[in-house]
Amino acid sequence: MATKRFNSYTPSRRNMTVLDYSSEITKKTPEKSLLEKKKKNAGRNSYGRITVRHHGGGNRQKYRIIDFKRRKDDMEATVIGIEYDPNRSSNIALIEYADGEKAYILAPEGLTDGDKIISGEKTDIKVGNSLPISNIPVGTLIHNIELNPGQGGKLVRSAGQSAQLMAKEGKYAHVRLPSGEMRLVLANCRATIGVIGNSDHENVNLGKAGRTRHLGIRPTVRGSAMNPNDHPHGGGEGKAPVGHAGPLTPWGKPALGYKTRNKKNKTNKFIVKRRK
Repeated sequence: MATKRFNSYTPSRRNMTVLDYSSEITKKTPEKSLLEKKKKNAGRNSYGRITVRHHGGGNRQKYRIIDFKRRKDDMEATVIGIEYDPNRSSNIALIEYADGEKAYILAPEGLTDGDKIISGEKTDIKVGNSLPISNIPVGTLIHNIELNPGQGGKLVRSAGQSAQLMAKEGKYAHVRLPSGEMRLVLANCRATIGVIGNSDHENVNLGKAGRTRHLGIRPTVRGSAMNPNDHPHGGGEGKAPVGHAGPLTPWGKPALGYKTRNKKNKTNKFIVKRRK
């Protein structure tokens, strides 16, 4: 999917880019039976207190119910159309099974209208097909990877991403994730073949503050612009340095590069090699 640029007739248009959906999106209206209401809470908890800052506003959205499990085995499905999804960076594909049931899946690169896909243990290694990792050849690019059998895909679900199956050893498979991390995944977990589409998503330049507000993101104030009672970086005459060994959060905890993962995390044993 290509990006479009505009003539710079205003300052905000000068660097703004948008995706050219005409090259990939083939269905503009969502399937009503697969929509759900999406309630906004503006980063507030049940007491009405802000627990996640800088959230609020944004365009009204409805949630598209995505089939991450792909458990309808050995039944062929036809791709009806590729759609935009406001809830994720990747596009989604509407498929219709042979029995008439419809579902949404993440749209991989190369999947187009009319293509046939299938899930099951003995399916072909073809883009869009879903099968257990134990039946996938080593070296294949995969996405939508389960962590527990039957749980549904949890890993590698964003635009342009894919993982690579590096080896199979006993009941585990070695999978290299987009971050560079090498991880053990149970071989009877499922994954989908291919690379997720809409890889140009990372090249989009929002260009103006308004587009950030449309995404539901409110303004962020720099800590160095605050008073010392509001932020550890605040205070001082003119542009003052941080004044600490490293940058801190508003609550005094280390930020930007400080490792927060629990050293006793029970899933540490599945990480063969840490990310880059």
